[in-house]
Order: sequence, then structure tokens, then C-alpha cells
Amino acid sequence: MHGSDITISAKDGGRFSAYLAKPESGTGPGIVLIQEIFGVNAVMRAIADELAEQGFFVACPDLFWRQEPGVQISDKTQEEWDKAFKLMQGFDLDKGIDDLASTLAHLRQQNGCSGRVGAVGYCLGGQLAYLMACRTSSDASVGYYGVMIQNFLEESANIKKPLMLHIAEEDGFVPKEDQAKIKEGLKSNRQVTIHSYPGCDHAFARVGGQHYDKDAAALANKRTIDFFNLNLR
Repeated sequence: MHGSDITISAKDGGRFSAYLAKPESGTGPGIVLIQEIFGVNAVMRAIADELAEQGFFVACPDLFWRQEPGVQISDKTQEEWDKAFKLMQGFDLDKGIDDLASTLAHLRQQNGCSGRVGAVGYCLGGQLAYLMACRTSSDASVGYYGVMIQNFLEESANIKKPLMLHIAEEDGFVPKEDQAKIKEGLKSNRQVTIHSYPGCDHAFARVGGQHYDKDAAALANKRTIDFFNLNLR
């Protein structure tokens, strides 16, 4: 099963692309898949295809389109890492959330979609999945090793629908004191479930990545699918 690139209208004008994968059945709930800092690359497209095989409509929008449309780089060379960090530094977070909300609305209108649509993101996308739970009508959101979530904890009062966070305990981008702040800041919100993965570093679920941990990734992915089946079906 392979998806195709579609075009979505942005709230502030302009249009951006998204990779759309559809379930074979032609019906089901939706998931907005939120990219890492490498764009809508082969890794993200593979995740979209896998989620579609599990019965979801999946759209992965190009969040860097305002800087450079169509970025698809890997985590294999220093040059690509440098470009990825530069794109992340130039990224407008608020406009990114607007684009994700537009993608959410687009998926809800997709022929065959049930109208229940969640979100899942990795790295930068993990932070954005958290913010989607705070700022959008996402029906259920999942963040993998989200960065800088501790800077937005005051928004957690707005979380009214289920949110699951996967935290890598040895995350090189999220120090242990920040992990503690996130857990402490969210512990009283009954919508939030946090899973912690001992011995795992950032991007433990990125297939082929330097810190890929097959067992932890399998556990996190099973929890994510169960969570979406529970909250979106």
C-alpha cells in the first residue's frame, strides 16, 4: 500500500503538501502524522503506510514549506543534520500548529474518514503533538520523545482529550530534570498517560536510526495503536 501527495490550504494563505495514506477498507478514523526535523521523508512515509495498514487515514504535512517546500532528508550525514537543525530554528511553531489544525480539518472531510482524527509525532513532532492536545480539536494525541514540552506546561490545563507521551529516559535532547518537570506538571491531568523507557535515547523508535531500540519501539508502537483504537474507533 502506497499513499500519494495531496495539497492543503493554509489558514494564512498559501498551500502546502502532505503525504496521504489510506486504509484498504476505504473507511476508518484519521491520524495526523507529525514529522521529525528531517521533513516528510522515507521514514515518515513508511510510518504513514504502516498506520494505514492498521486501518487509519494518515496525513503527514510538510511543516517546513514556508522555509523550503518538499524537504526529505535523512539522519545519515552531518550535512543533513546541520540542515535539519537550521530548519528547526527557522520554524514558526504557532504557524506549524495552524498547519496541523488545517490538516486535521482536511482529514475529517476525507471521503470515508469517520471524522474522529488524532495525531502522533516524533521529536519536534512529539512537542507539536503535545501542543495539538492543548490547542486543537485532536481527538487523541501521542508524542514520542517530544522536545521542549517543559516550556509549555502552563497550556496543559487546556488538554481535554486523551494524550499519551513516550519519554526516553536517556534522551540526549531532553535532560532528566526536564523529564521530571514534564511528569510533575502533567501528573494531575487525568487525560494524560506517560510511559517512560529506561536505557533508551532520543529517537529510539526511528527504524535504522543510531539509537533504535527494537523492543522499546515495539512496546511504544503497540501502546500507541491500542490507544488510537480505544479513543478513535
